[in-house]
Amino acid sequence: MAAPSVKHALGDLNKDSFVALLSKLIGESKHVQNNPPELIPEEDRIVRHVLDVLLPFSTATGGGPLVINHVTYKPNRGNLIVEYPGTEPGKILSFVGMHMDVVTANPSDWDFDPFSLSIDGDKLRGRGTTDCLGHVALVAELMRRLGETKPQLNSTVVAVFIASEENSSIPGVGVDALVKDGLLDKLKQGPLFWIDTADKQPCIGTGGMIPWKLHVSGKLFHSGLPHKAINPFELAMEALKVIQLRFYEDFPPHPNEKVYGFATPSTMKPTQWSYPGGGINQIPAECTVCGDVRLTPFYSVTDVKTKLEQYVEDLNTNIEKLDTRGPVSKYVLPDENLRGRISISFDEANSGVACNLDSRGFHVLCKATEEVVGHVKPYSITGSLPLIRELQDEGFDVQTSGYGLMATYHAKNEYCLLSDMCQGYGVFVRIIAQLED
Repeated sequence: MAAPSVKHALGDLNKDSFVALLSKLIGESKHVQNNPPELIPEEDRIVRHVLDVLLPFSTATGGGPLVINHVTYKPNRGNLIVEYPGTEPGKILSFVGMHMDVVTANPSDWDFDPFSLSIDGDKLRGRGTTDCLGHVALVAELMRRLGETKPQLNSTVVAVFIASEENSSIPGVGVDALVKDGLLDKLKQGPLFWIDTADKQPCIGTGGMIPWKLHVSGKLFHSGLPHKAINPFELAMEALKVIQLRFYEDFPPHPNEKVYGFATPSTMKPTQWSYPGGGINQIPAECTVCGDVRLTPFYSVTDVKTKLEQYVEDLNTNIEKLDTRGPVSKYVLPDENLRGRISISFDEANSGVACNLDSRGFHVLCKATEEVVGHVKPYSITGSLPLIRELQDEGFDVQTSGYGLMATYHAKNEYCLLSDMCQGYGVFVRIIAQLED
């Protein structure tokens, strides 16, 4: 059978080779921080190190099996598609999502240098070790081993290293552009494993995110004469309470959330508060409350936005009925023909994803995880991964996993465990072996 030969050929992760590559990648992490307009990553710095590992086994060097395509849409911001051809047309599996940009890191906040790899026992420390340069190095090692050992596979194995995952404010750079140009179309013929989550288990659900901004207008006046003011803080607090209560009535916990193991149902909450400034003895004229909706994928982003706008419209129409605070608190000044007013606006929203639990890809990921890790417990989070929803909507069978640590994701003192990455490599090998069977 094919499976034992695949496992024998690909073996275990070459730790020395993996750590050597990861060290070079983390050494570039300062230059791939993604926080426009101040910080524009140069993902080609990462591409160069990956190519150093893979080109000796590529068709471009005359003899290797790997087909490599370096695709760039913006200067210095490349993507890398690496293919190990199989013998059976249309039989394919892919590892996608290993992104070559990172979130920012402030060295003064860290206990060690975020921009160089340091090793503390099993810990591999530095910005990007968990998210996601560790996965870049891991999948690069898998493709290197395929090119080196040349096992005969029925399935074509494709790895797609991408640019611009951590910030979507500059579109047309990464996987969105690859999909638009049809460069990933054939990956729809088999399971697509998105390698950018954590904790060694299948992540089968993510949340949508709707950033919202509630602007409240009142009337500025001296705080010693509050009866002549419309206090926007009081109006904002009471209005937001009504909006939240109505949200939870209309979008309660969904039965499928238990099936997918979501840690929380859909939520709507404030996270920021601002006002123009002024003295402490002054009731301001306006304030703004910002927050987000985290939406499980069983509800529609469009429906939520429509409902929130409806709640605000109802509040404005019936603002006299809204609870006040104290004997002189009010939101209408009839003698001056003034009414407090609420408006809501939204920044770019995205939808969550529920992976297909009937997929062959899901079943082989679970079995491989159980064999290597010792147990399998799929989970879901209301964190947002908008790119995978877009892929699913385009017809890709997306399954997700990752081998860093959720506790260090986007955090200071980021690290991963070498032992976890070794298990991740083992999962990849067993996925390939199962799909050969």
